[in-house]
Amino acid sequence: MKSLRSRLLRGGWVVTPEQIIQADVLIQGEWIAAVGPHLDAGQAEVIDAYGLYILPGLIDAHVHLREPGAEHKEDITSGTRAALAGGCTTVLDMPNSPHPTTTLAAFAEKAHLVQRKACCDVGLFFGATPENAKEAAQAHEAVGLKLYMGSSTGQLLVSSLASQFEHFRLFPRERPLAVHAEDEEAVAALSSVGRRPGACAEIAVAKAIALARLTRRRLHICHVSTAVELGAIALARRQGVAVSCEVTPHHLFLTHEAERTLDALAHMNPPLRTPADQEALWQHLDEIDIVASDHAPHTLAEKRAPSPPAGVPGLETTLPLLLNAVTEGRLTLGAVVRLMAERPARLFSLARKGRVAPGFSADLVLVDLNAKATLGQKLYTKCGWTPFAGMTVTGKVQRVLLRGADAVVAGEVLAEPGWGRLVEPS
Repeated sequence: MKSLRSRLLRGGWVVTPEQIIQADVLIQGEWIAAVGPHLDAGQAEVIDAYGLYILPGLIDAHVHLREPGAEHKEDITSGTRAALAGGCTTVLDMPNSPHPTTTLAAFAEKAHLVQRKACCDVGLFFGATPENAKEAAQAHEAVGLKLYMGSSTGQLLVSSLASQFEHFRLFPRERPLAVHAEDEEAVAALSSVGRRPGACAEIAVAKAIALARLTRRRLHICHVSTAVELGAIALARRQGVAVSCEVTPHHLFLTHEAERTLDALAHMNPPLRTPADQEALWQHLDEIDIVASDHAPHTLAEKRAPSPPAGVPGLETTLPLLLNAVTEGRLTLGAVVRLMAERPARLFSLARKGRVAPGFSADLVLVDLNAKATLGQKLYTKCGWTPFAGMTVTGKVQRVLLRGADAVVAGEVLAEPGWGRLVEPS
């Protein structure tokens, strides 16, 4: 990885959750040294950022890189290159690959793969099973524990209340326990009224909150998709439960009506919901902690098979979709930074990430809010498709810096395997 001793981003609009100011950003080595107007460049390389917005490198807290075991549809290198193309300098990888991350040995093996193959920074979740609560509690390098209350891609499932309680009780309280909140018994029992109806998620969220309250621990609800879930989370917070939540771009920008045209390409867990549920997500975006892509790539052949797997790619389309929403007035750039940089860094204890400020890592994204792009024309993800293909958006990534070095310039990913590092909770 080539990094200059010093660089100066001149005249861009620096975005924080609180404000947008025109300022220079001085980078010394891997770190931001200063932010302010008319900084002295000295011997630094000057990069013209006039007219561009400078965001902190985004953190996608819910990604499936598929390695080890399903490298035909994604691997660590292809997935992290896609992440950089989409403005993400850090991703948090889920444990449900064909060789799941459910033992300390498997975690160490995946960590070694990350250090050798990643183009951006990667944090790893540990996977819960019905029997591994004591071992999971020893996974000190994991950014969190992922517990599947309902079945999804892969073999991870902890459906019994006794096993769920054991994980809630033993996993370290200072780190989040993230749940795929769909109740397995409800998925089976309610199939007559539709595939995974919203009640499956709502039942699971209620159970997870009850366990978090009982064990006094941090809880993170993945991919919230219904208005009822949001109401339960809001009530739990008022009662003192430490619960956070995320929403995906496909639940924000698609509804179940997309299944008519996209068919299995719109098939994911939890499923796409009603327009009313979608509107509830937008109306309560201030109460949602993070946006995460739930990047879950499958090949087109797999998606067109008689029993297609659940999941859609999202690393390269999440930021463009959000930037387009900014231009439409649906949210602010400050909200984008809060949802995809500042808050994920705080929730998962990622030190010196998530802000454009002195002392923070020089992970930066320069975006042009006036540039137009057509989604799906060029993709780095190995699966090679997106449910948003053909959509024209306003707002485009122009440059990405990883620790001060150019990782993406004018749409071309320059980062090589080995540039990325394994990140651990501080």
